[in-house]
Amino acid sequence: MHVHEIRRCFPALTRIHNGLPVAYFDGPGGTQVPQVVADAMADYLFQHNANTHWAYPTSEETDAIIAGARKAAAGFMNARADEISFGANMTTITFHLARALGRTWKKGDEVIVTDLDHHANVATWRALEIDRGIVVRAARMIRETCQIDMDHLARLAGSKTRLIAIGGASNAVGTINDLATVRKIAKSVGALFFVDAVHLAPHEPIDVQAIDCDFLSVSAYKFYGPHIGILFARKDLLESLPFPKLDPAPDSAPERAETGTQNQEGIAGVTAAVQFMTSLGVGAAVPGGPAGEDARRHTSLLWNGLKSIKRVRVYGVPPSEPRTPTFAFTVDGKTSEEVARALAKRAIFASHGDFYAATVVRTLGVEGLVRAGCAAYTTGEEIERLLAAVDEVSSGNGGRNRK
Repeated sequence: MHVHEIRRCFPALTRIHNGLPVAYFDGPGGTQVPQVVADAMADYLFQHNANTHWAYPTSEETDAIIAGARKAAAGFMNARADEISFGANMTTITFHLARALGRTWKKGDEVIVTDLDHHANVATWRALEIDRGIVVRAARMIRETCQIDMDHLARLAGSKTRLIAIGGASNAVGTINDLATVRKIAKSVGALFFVDAVHLAPHEPIDVQAIDCDFLSVSAYKFYGPHIGILFARKDLLESLPFPKLDPAPDSAPERAETGTQNQEGIAGVTAAVQFMTSLGVGAAVPGGPAGEDARRHTSLLWNGLKSIKRVRVYGVPPSEPRTPTFAFTVDGKTSEEVARALAKRAIFASHGDFYAATVVRTLGVEGLVRAGCAAYTTGEEIERLLAAVDEVSSGNGGRNRK
């Protein structure tokens, strides 16, 4: 699908700010939503809204919509439908999973996380240090490349390691992590393997069989869907882990991992979002990138363009290394918020701060980062607008700051 055809699917792209069309580079924090996803959610609310498992049509239709969403999400990740559960977001899901796993571990057992991760995949496990006496160890991030020090991670793993939890890709700097190496390390010590694939899912196929993980989480709002989290967990673990739950609630997989009435309109939107991603050529069954050659070309254009601007520092690996089209940078003499506000005046929406990857920012020794990420609807013209704006903001003289 050509990028201009893709763009027609997104009502948000008609927005005008300060007389200019908005260029959305905030996708790593949440993409815009195509009309088909909003339509699916509205249709559920207007035509099928009910609670589950009762003997009347709208309740039965709700059951079918949820079952269909599990099947769609399972196809997206090459899993089974009864291995898919839903939750408010990835953070909530991971806290819930951590509580269940913590009930099976004893004081002194260990979990390995990394300094490159979003804190939803760090603080969730560190909570077990207080609650259960679990020891959490963190593999270092190599400051110069923003990659995980795999040798350090391997040295941390041992007989007490019960879980290794790692991001599929860094939401802050775009690094795609070597999951195959982490899987080998986990298997070598008999540890479970959890993957936070929230930032990876919009850009690369997610295949839980190929990754060979025990758990994997994604967030639909990062790939053109609603605000809802999705957890893959091996069925035997879903059926055996002591998830906190109400006594009358279902005790079978996957519902035993879900608490209370779900965001059912959001679940309806998941199916539409997965179908939209499939139309772009993304998913376990259809390997490829969301915009194919456009995505690769945009990655190089953004990297090379930012690197060419004086007083701008870009963090992370170059396009020749595994990475997503998400770039973090700083401008000398300006805070990340100052840069983001200046870009917003030019109708360029980019994120700033630490993006809940606070350890990354601390390791880099900066007050915050400006983050610009490409999505399926990003055009080369928008990237040129971004580069010209960053040039102008960094120079303060109308944009004559290229090296």
